[in-house]
Order: sequence, then structure tokens, then C-alpha cells
Amino acid sequence: MTIDYLADAELGTATITIDRPDRRGALNHTALEELDAALDRVAEDAPRSLVVWGTGDHFCAGADLTELEDQSFTRALRGVLDRLAGLDVPTVAAIAGSCMGLGVQLALACDLRLATPDARFAVPVARLGLMVDHWTVQRLAAVFGSSTARWMLLSAGVLDADRAFTLGAVNELVEVDPEHGPGGTVRSAAEHLAGRIAELAPLSNSGSKLGLDLLQPDGTMADPHGAYAAAFDRAWASADLVEGRAAFADRRSPRFRGE
Repeated sequence: MTIDYLADAELGTATITIDRPDRRGALNHTALEELDAALDRVAEDAPRSLVVWGTGDHFCAGADLTELEDQSFTRALRGVLDRLAGLDVPTVAAIAGSCMGLGVQLALACDLRLATPDARFAVPVARLGLMVDHWTVQRLAAVFGSSTARWMLLSAGVLDADRAFTLGAVNELVEVDPEHGPGGTVRSAAEHLAGRIAELAPLSNSGSKLGLDLLQPDGTMADPHGAYAAAFDRAWASADLVEGRAAFADRRSPRFRGE
């Protein structure tokens, strides 16, 4: 199993663990299916708060590019992100180490984000010749700010935890306890926060979360003429994407041609 789920009925909390330390938490099709199944468990157990974290001192380094071949992965991911973002209970991302691409998408789908000082954030799609969907672009701009979202997407730049905290994208920086390491430390802090949230009025929290979500565009009417959708499909069908994946596998710089 890649995704572990644990609920504490007494505390009213639940935890989803991404357990792929050998891939720095990068997710493949199987992991997405397991994550979807874990969200089924969340719906069944109805906890009052949820923590998402990754073992091996990395939250999620993105999609596992060794298995990423077509848009079927992005469609499955879209479903999982929608379910995570749509939960009516507060969700906390506990972030250490790499939070890249898909990892940022998972963090954006959560309500709150805690991070250790070693955490790094990036959406390096331009290094690979692919694109993220418009929901991600909108959410990135809402959480990190429009200017920073442009910088992350257009330069493939990496943002450190201090800067993310200054921007408000990270709600709390957690100093690492050497005994537990970055991953264990931030998980403990996130579970402590989740426990505090679980003691609050659940109807108040679900209603407040609904109100906050209504402030953010859902993307359904943001692209009325389909221009972004067309660009998305074009990028995913491009020779540049083939080159980006090949360069990643060969550990070399890609040679993009814009076709």
C-alpha cells in the first residue's frame, strides 16, 4: 500500500499518509486510486478534521514521471483533488521537504498548510512541456498571490518555506525536532492542530469553509471560450512533452521546439 489511512474516533481526527519514501512521495496511478479509496473512508468515518502528510521527510515530489503517459492521469488527479477540496471538514497539509507539482496541488486542495523550514514549493511544468489545469492556476494565485503564481509557473522557480510563510501560503512554520525529523515533526504539529479543530463546533467550521470556498472561483466559467482548455490539450499532445519526459529520464536538459 502506498496510501495509509488512520482515524481516531475518540479525538475525531483522521490522517492520510503518502508512503512512497523511495520516490519522495511522488504519486502514480495506483497511489491515486488508493488516495481516492482513503477519501471514501473519510466520508464513511466523518471525522472533524483531516491531516495529509508524506513519510521519508518529503510531502510529495509530484507525479511519478516514470508512469505519466497521458491525460488519463490528470483526469484521475482532478477527481481526487475535487474530492479533497470538497470535504466539509477542515484539512491540514503537513509539508516537509519536496512539495512539487502534484504535491503543490494536494497542498492547495487542503485548507491549511504547516511546513518545516526545509520545505520547497514549485510547479515546474515548463521544464517538462506540460500544463496544470485551470483550477490549479486559480488556486495557486489565490493562496500564493497572483505575482508569485506567475513567477512559479513561468520561471519554474522554487519557493522556500520562509517565503511561502511570508506570503501566507504556509500558515505555520514548524521547527524540526531532530529526534523525529522533518516529516515526523510536522505531522505531530498538524495532528495537534487537527485535534484542536476537532474540538470546535463542526457545523460552524463546515459552514465557514463553504463560505470561504465560495470566495474562490471554481473554474467552471473562467474559460468561456475554451482557450485555456485548448492550450492544455495542445501541451499534453505535444512533442515537447515527449522531449521533457525523455530528458527527465535521461537526466539531461530538455531541448524544446514549441511543437
